[in-house]
Amino acid sequence: MTDSPEVFDRYSLRLHRDRAAATLTEHDFLLREVGERLLDRLSDITRDFPLALDLGCHHGMVADLLAAGAAGSTTVGTLIQADLSLPLARLAAEKGGPTLVADEEALPLAPGSLDLVVSLLSLHWVNDLPGALLQIGQALKPDGLFLAAMIGGNSLAALRSALMEAEVEIEGGASPRVSPFADLRDMGGLLQRAGFALPVSDVDSITVSYPSAFALMKDLRGMGESNASKERRRSTMRRETLLRAAALYEERFGDGNGRIPAVFDIIYLTGWRPHDSQQKALRPGSAKARLAAALDSREVPAGEAATPQRGRRRGSDDS
Repeated sequence: MTDSPEVFDRYSLRLHRDRAAATLTEHDFLLREVGERLLDRLSDITRDFPLALDLGCHHGMVADLLAAGAAGSTTVGTLIQADLSLPLARLAAEKGGPTLVADEEALPLAPGSLDLVVSLLSLHWVNDLPGALLQIGQALKPDGLFLAAMIGGNSLAALRSALMEAEVEIEGGASPRVSPFADLRDMGGLLQRAGFALPVSDVDSITVSYPSAFALMKDLRGMGESNASKERRRSTMRRETLLRAAALYEERFGDGNGRIPAVFDIIYLTGWRPHDSQQKALRPGSAKARLAAALDSREVPAGEAATPQRGRRRGSDDS
C-alpha cells in the first residue's frame, strides 16, 4: 500500500451507488457498451479461467454479458461478484454465484486464489490505485489475468469547463464539479510498479449525444457517477448557475441541432501475474542481427558525430 492522498470521498461514492441501485438498469448503457468491449478482449485469449472476480460489479453487468456469450469461446467458471454498495451487491447476487460487499482499496482475498480479475468502470474512484493494483496482483495465481476498464483521460471535459465557467461567472468562485481522472500515460507504469508482467494500457473514446447538459447530469447520477471529489463544494449548485452552465455547454459544444456531445475516454488495462511460461524480454546485446543492416545504413558508435553519406540513397534508382 502507498501513502496516496485521498482525492475521493469513498463514503459519498457508496451513497451515490446505493441511490443509483434502484434505477441503474435505466442508465447502464455505458456499462454495457464498455463491458462488451472489455470482454471482447477476453475472447481473444484461448484459455479457461476456473475462478474469477468481478471487482466493482455494479448490478451484475459482467455476469449478464458472460451469460450472453460476450467472451466467445473463453470459459469463465465461478464468478465472484463484489461491490462497495450493498444494494448493488444484492442486485448482482440475483444473477447467481457468490457475491460480497468489498472495498477495492482493502480486498478480502487470499493470495494466489484467482485465475482472473475483471473490473468494469470502478477503479477510477480508487484513491490508492497503486495499492489496489498490488492487491489485485497478489490475489491472482501465477499466470492469472487482470483485465479492467476505467473512465480516464479527458472524459467530460466539456461539462467540467461549462460548470466551472458558470460558477465563476454567477457565484464568484469555483470548486471541482467533475471528479479528476487518471491519465493513460501513467497507467502502464502503475501496472509495472504493481508487479504485472506484459502490461498493456490503451484508451478508447466513446461519444454520447444528449438533448441537454441536464440530461447528461441525470444520467451520471443514475449511473452512480456523481462527483465524489473530497475538494468539491458540499452545497447544491444554484439553479441560476446550472442554467448558465447548460447554456454555455450548448453554445460552445452543441451540434447545432439541439444536442450536445459527452466524451468518455475509457482506459483499458491488461496485466498478468508473472509466470515462467510467459514471454520474456531479450537480454540487452543478445540480438543476432544489427539494426543498421536492416535499415541499410552505417552504424555510428556512441559519441561519434554522424556524417552524411554520399552516393546511393536508400530507395533511389541506380544510375
